[in-house]
Formats: sequence, structure tokens, C-alpha cells
Amino acid sequence: MAASSNAEQTHLQDMEEGDAGMEERDMGSDEGEGEDGMGVDNSEEEEDNSSEDEKENEAEIQRLEEQLSINAFDYNCHLDLIKLLKQEGELLRLRKAREKMAELFPLTEEIWLDWLKDEIRLTEEEPNRDKVYELFETAVKDYICPDIWLEYAQYSIGGMGSPGGMDKVRSIFERAVTAVGLHVTKGQAVWEAYREFENAMQSTVQPPPGMILSREEQELLKAQIERIHTLFRRQLAVPLMDMESTYAEYEEWSEDGVAETVVHQYKRALQQMAKCRPFEEALIAAEPPKLAEYQSYIDFELKEGDPARILMLFERTLAENCLVPDMWAKCTIYLDRQLKVKDLVLSTHERAVRNCPWTMGLWKSYLLALERHGADHPTVSDVFEKALTAGFIQATDYVDIWQEHLDYLRRRVDFSKESSKELEELRGAFTRSLDYMKQDVEERFGESGDPSCIIMQIWARIEALHCKNIQKARELWDSIMTKGNAKYANMWLEYYNLERSYGDPVHCRKALHRAVQCTADYPEHVSEVLLTFERVEGSLEDWDVAVQKTETRLNRLNVQRAKVAEKEANVARQEEDKSDQRRKNKGDKTAQKKGQKGTRAGEKRKAEQDDYHDQWNDKSATKRHRGHGDQTADERMETEAGLFGRKAPPGYKPAATGNKRDQQGAAAAVQKHNDDDDKPELRNDNSSVFISNLAYTLEEPEAKLRTLFETCGPIAQIRPVFATKGTFKGYGYVQFESTVSVAEALKLDRREVEGRPMFVSPCVDKNKNPDFKVFKYQTAMEKQKIFISGLPFSCNKEQLEQLCKSHGTIKDIRLVTYRSGKPKGLAYVEFADEAQASQAVLKMDGMCVEDNTIAVAISNPPRRNLDKPGSNRPMMDMPRQVFGARGRGRTQLSLLPRSLHRQSGLVSKVENGTAAEQVPAAGETKPLSNSDFAKMLLSK
Repeated sequence: MAASSNAEQTHLQDMEEGDAGMEERDMGSDEGEGEDGMGVDNSEEEEDNSSEDEKENEAEIQRLEEQLSINAFDYNCHLDLIKLLKQEGELLRLRKAREKMAELFPLTEEIWLDWLKDEIRLTEEEPNRDKVYELFETAVKDYICPDIWLEYAQYSIGGMGSPGGMDKVRSIFERAVTAVGLHVTKGQAVWEAYREFENAMQSTVQPPPGMILSREEQELLKAQIERIHTLFRRQLAVPLMDMESTYAEYEEWSEDGVAETVVHQYKRALQQMAKCRPFEEALIAAEPPKLAEYQSYIDFELKEGDPARILMLFERTLAENCLVPDMWAKCTIYLDRQLKVKDLVLSTHERAVRNCPWTMGLWKSYLLALERHGADHPTVSDVFEKALTAGFIQATDYVDIWQEHLDYLRRRVDFSKESSKELEELRGAFTRSLDYMKQDVEERFGESGDPSCIIMQIWARIEALHCKNIQKARELWDSIMTKGNAKYANMWLEYYNLERSYGDPVHCRKALHRAVQCTADYPEHVSEVLLTFERVEGSLEDWDVAVQKTETRLNRLNVQRAKVAEKEANVARQEEDKSDQRRKNKGDKTAQKKGQKGTRAGEKRKAEQDDYHDQWNDKSATKRHRGHGDQTADERMETEAGLFGRKAPPGYKPAATGNKRDQQGAAAAVQKHNDDDDKPELRNDNSSVFISNLAYTLEEPEAKLRTLFETCGPIAQIRPVFATKGTFKGYGYVQFESTVSVAEALKLDRREVEGRPMFVSPCVDKNKNPDFKVFKYQTAMEKQKIFISGLPFSCNKEQLEQLCKSHGTIKDIRLVTYRSGKPKGLAYVEFADEAQASQAVLKMDGMCVEDNTIAVAISNPPRRNLDKPGSNRPMMDMPRQVFGARGRGRTQLSLLPRSLHRQSGLVSKVENGTAAEQVPAAGETKPLSNSDFAKMLLSK
């Protein structure tokens, strides 16, 4: 009662202070109006400004409400709307906005406390307390929050005067210590609040000094004192921070001292707290979200094996990492396998999918848990329908969730009956799933997500095995084959096995004959299966037909393969001939230029040559006495200068040679080095890297490259490539002493050097390895990485990091640039996990950055085409129409002879049911290269 009166007095004081403030403002406005009219003008201006602000705020509120009507899952939009409504004092609209947000998302502790305090102020009268109680019950379900439980208990104290109010307060406190009493850092506050309440109740039954209590009053006082003893004993048995002060308080409060059993429990809890303290200190010192520290803590508690503490630690972790699907999955797996308490398991699964709705695995686990704990069919179906609207990020996720639902429906069917409601529902679900894959999933992702028709295969097996309806199974397999699967051997063998198990030999034979004709990836294997089948089942006539068909098919296939190999060899020879011809032409041009230059140089060149020969004769005589290995660096430099007829190009490093013949060979090698654009011969390609895209104006490239790569390991030599005039050509080679350094050097790829991205790639002789291609980045979906387009060209890595770091831990940022180093306005940002990337997409897509509206999506780059022009493999899946400089001709006539018109059919090579690459189908020709067209025209 005392607590209730205090709360009421506090509210009355607040109301009186508010009334006084209103009176002061009214008096102030009256006084202002009495001063020579100035007060009136100011008030009018203030009213005009306030009205304009109100109009702007109302327009913004309407805009936010309209945006939420389009996309109800915009989390930041909900927050902005709630903030603006609270600022405007729109209490009813504010309540509705919060309720809509709570239906879609679990709310944080701060949002709940703000909402609860507003509702408490709105419902001061006693009859409306039940609404606040209901709101508290909803709040404590989202996360385990000690502060919300404390607020709940404090609010319930204000209703002690109502019937059953005392019991309700104690009930809420009991639930609070059960829910958060094991919270190592914040649980003590809940225990202390509970004890303070019971101490206050004791003071109401404690008699004044000298007063004699009746027997009933004595029993009541004794029971109250025992309640406080019990609370102390229960708290001291739990490992909590600063539990030593609680024990000292108990010693002081207890008149009879502390029992031995309590001391024993306290010491054991103290020992457990000593084990937990390093983990708690690590959490205090760490920066949010502290996922690694929590993970180590959880692993420790799992070894200890106390379910209550494990669950509490999971709840603490999830409160700070609510958007990490892996942590929710780990928690739900623990509950499914260890505790198996229905209410606890299902509520945790529900919270998991509300926090991470984009994660298919959580929905799948939720559906299994519902079935495992006997949930009714409407509930399971409702959860499945919600999963379909969750917005998964992959087409295959929808296939998996449909498979899980179909498995559930299949387990409900009693196949001993020929027909039942459950069986019809199962067949209807299969039909709906196929329509869903064709319409919704293909429209959103551009792919079906089920190229191998797994759902249809399962349906066919169910019809054949359980329903004994082999005809329906055959119809389904025919549909599967018409969806582009007829060229895969494994699909035909699946069909054959189905017929072998539930069909008859006639249909088995038909399936294998069709397989021999249609299979494009492994026809030999299908042929072998057909022959084996005829050995077991067939007659002599059947055997002869099978042998004839398989031999015909394989012979035709071998001829096609020989033609393909011959064409590839011809193309390789042509490319080699072209390369040799280009090299020869370049050498002729270089020799011609040198001859012209020599004619112009005339007497100066002759004088330099005479000097060179004189120096050579002197040094040769000296060298014959010293030996081949004693030539000095200065002498080699003079020799090379003579070879060039001028000063050697910067960065040139001559090789030590022995006699005059060797030096002449070295001169020829130097000449080839400077004149040829191709890679010079290195002593060891395995320990070398190729550097390109450097600026031509780079000063002292050798020194610059040495500075860049000396951290990768000991360098054997650096060879920048120069033109005949001595200018740097923008590329070169770095050879290390060890192959281990190459991996470190490749990490410097795309490092910016004087405003241009430097390209670093393995040093490979492409004449010996014509198919060698290097592409650094992934071309498949990367769930932990986002792709940003529309960035301003002035945006750098630091600005982008500031923009993205609020959404998660950033591992890497890559700005996409042209070869010149100019930005393209594109970037890739890699986060620590896929949950952070997904949240970044939700919150950043459509954001304005320096007046640019950026687009953000999960990184899913298209397949990069690395085929060479002129190779037999098509450059793209569909042929491109190439027009001249003036575009499409008026007549639209094709100048290509009809004999050269050939349609190319592409099929996908499949390994283990997965499409790998496209190759020409059997019986179909590949697109011809330019050289093939030339041969065909010349042969006419």
C-alpha cells in the first residue's frame, strides 16, 4: 500500500508541475502582449513557423506510411515513423505504428521500454492496467531483458491495492528470477529488487517495540522472514557478479548466522563464478557484437553441461547478435536435441524466424519441430505459408522449403487406402509447387531453382511405390525429360531404375534405347547398361538390335570427336603460324628502322664502333689472363653500351658471359629483349610474376618494383621492359629466389601505383599453355558480399567503410576501376557473414550518397567468358548480331551463302546432376571460326 501511495503521489506531482508550467507560459504570453505590440508580432511569427513545421512533419508522416504500405518490412522506415509520431504527440497513431512494427519484427529492449513508459503514462487509471500487463507479456517474449522484467515488477507493485495484487507482484518477481536470475552481470539487480519488496512487506507486519503480537500475527511475521531467508539462500547458490557483497549482507541480516548448507552452496557457486569470470571480463572488454567471445563462453558452458546456464548464455548472445542465423541455429539444435521442452523449443524457433526470416534453414527446422511436437495441421500449414513470403535470397531455398513441406504431407498419408483427403492434398501440393517454381521463382531469379526436377522425381517415386500408379510416374518422367534433361545419362538411368523396380521389361528396354540416342554426356555408359540388360532379359533379336544401335551411335560419336579434335588442332596451328608471322614482321620492321637510323647516324656510329673495338681488344686480352669469371660490372656495362651503340636502357641488367662469342649472343638477346613485346625468357617461371598496367611515365621502374615487392621475399632479378628508344612499356617481370614468394606477390594485384591499378599475374608461357587464363574474382553467388552500384566517382574506400560499418564487420572493400585507375562507381563490400550482408542490402538499397541513389544487392556476378576469339567454343549462349558502322542494312539480306548457314545447338555437360559447361549436342555442329569460313569459301 505504501508503494502504491508513493507512485500515486509521484504522478500527482508530475501533473501539478505540468499545470504550473502551463500557468507560467500563459502568464508569460500575457506579459508579452502588453509590450508595445512586439510580443504580438513574435507570437504570430512563432505560430507561423510552428504551423509550417507541422505541415512538413505531417507530409513526412504520410510519405513514410505510404512507403510502408509498399514495403512493410522496411525496418528503418518503421523507426523513423515512430520517432516522428512521438515528436508530434500523435499518441493513437503512435500506438498503431508500434503495434504494426511488433507484428513483423522483434523489438529491442530500448524500443520496448520507450513504448511501455508511454503506455503507463496514458493508462493511469486502474481499469486500464490490464492493457499494460498484456503489453509487458508481449515484451518479455522477444528477448531476455532484465530491465524489462524490473520495469514489469515495479509497475505491478503499483497495483497491489487491487484484489490479488500482492500475489500478482510475487508471481511476476518469481517469473523474473526464473527468466533472468542466472544472468551473471544483471541478474543480481532482479534478486535485490525482489528482496527489497519482501523487506517492505515485512515492515508492514513488524510490530512496534513493546507491542505483543497475536498468534496469527506471529505466524505471518515468521512466514515473511522465512521468505527473505529463502531468497538469500536461492541467490547465493547462483554464480553472479559481486556475490560476495550479497553474502556479507546476509550475514549481517540473519540473526542466527548462516547455515552450513548455505555456506557450502555459496562456495560452490563462488568457484563456478571464478571459472566464468575470465569470459565475463573478455565480454566487458570486447566491442559489440562480441560474437567470438560469446562463442568461446558457450563452448565452455556446453562442457560444463548445466542446461539452465547454457540457455541463459544463448539468450544473452542472441540479444546482442539477433541477426546471426548460425547462432539461432545452434541454439535451436541444442533445444531440439537436449532439452526437448515443447513450449521453450517452439517459442525459440518462432523468435529465430522472426529475427532472420531470410534464412531457409531456420524455417525448415521450425517446421520439423512443429511436427515433432505434434502441432496441429493448420498451424504447420500457416508457418509454411509464412516461409514462402519470407524472401529467401536463392532460388534453391524455395525448392528446399517445398521439399520439407511435401515430406510432411507425405508422412500424413495412409497409403493403405486407395484414396483419402490427405493423399489429394499431397498431390495438390505437388502440383502447386511446380507452378510456384515456374511462375514465382523463375520471375524473381530468372531460374527455376530445380533444373534436375527433384520435386517431380520424388512425386514419380511416390506414385510408383506407394500409390502403385506407374502410369502417372511415367507421365511425370516424360515431363522431366522434356525440360532439357534428356541429354543427361544419370537422368535416364534414374528412369530406368524406376521402371526396373516398379515397371516391366518392355518399358525398361524403351527407356534404354531412347537413352542411347539422346544422351550427350556419357553415351558409352548408357550403351553398356543396355547391353547388360539384354544379356539378362533379352532375346537374340533384342541383342542384335541393341548391338547395332550402340555401335552406330558410338561410331558416329567417335567421328564427331575426331572432327572436333582436328579443328582444334588446325586452329592451334593457325594461331601459332600467325604468332610466328607477327614476330617475323616485327623483326623485319625493327631491322629496317635500325638500318635507316644507322644511315643517318653515319660517321658517329662508325666512331663509336671503332672505340668499342679498341676497348674490346684491350679488355679481351686482360680477360684471357684473368679468366671468364673475373669480368667486372663496369666492363660488362661498357660492353653492353658498345652493343647498343649508345647508353643501355634504364633498368637493363646484362647477364655475365664468358668469351667473345657468348657476348655476341648476349647482345642479340638484349636486342630481342628490347624490340620484342613478348615475354623474355626467364630462368624460372615458377618463381616469377608478370607485372602490367603500370604508367609509361613511371620513373625508375626497377627501383619502384623492388620497393613494392621486397616485402614478398628475396628478389633474384627485376626486368622492366623498355622500347627501342629506352621508354618504359608499362610492364615487366619480377623473379624471386623462392616460389613461396609468388603467392605473396599475387596478393598485391590491383595495388594502386601512381593512380593506376597494378596487375600482378603468374608468369606463364602462353605459347606452351594457350588455354591459360587468370581471373581473380568469383563468378558465383557470394552471400557474405554485397555489390554496390551508382556510387559517386569521388567515393573512396574510407568513405565507403564509414557508410557500411554500422551494418556489420567489414572484411574487405574493393572499388572497381578502369585500367587507367578511374572509378566506375561500383564496389564490392565483404562482411563477416551472410546475415550482416543481408541486413546491409535491406538498409542501404536506395540510399542517397552525395545526391547519387545507390543500388545494393547480394554479390552474384555473371559467368565470365574467358574463351578466345576464334576458338570453336561459342563466346556466349546466344549468337550476337553484328552490324556495320551504319547499323542494320535496309535490305536485311544475308550475304552468307546458304550452304554456310548452320544452326548450333548447345547442351550442358552434367556431372552428378549439375550443369558444368556447354558443349555441342550429338549430331550438331559447332559455330565456325573465321578461318573455317575462309577454307570453305576457298574450296568452292
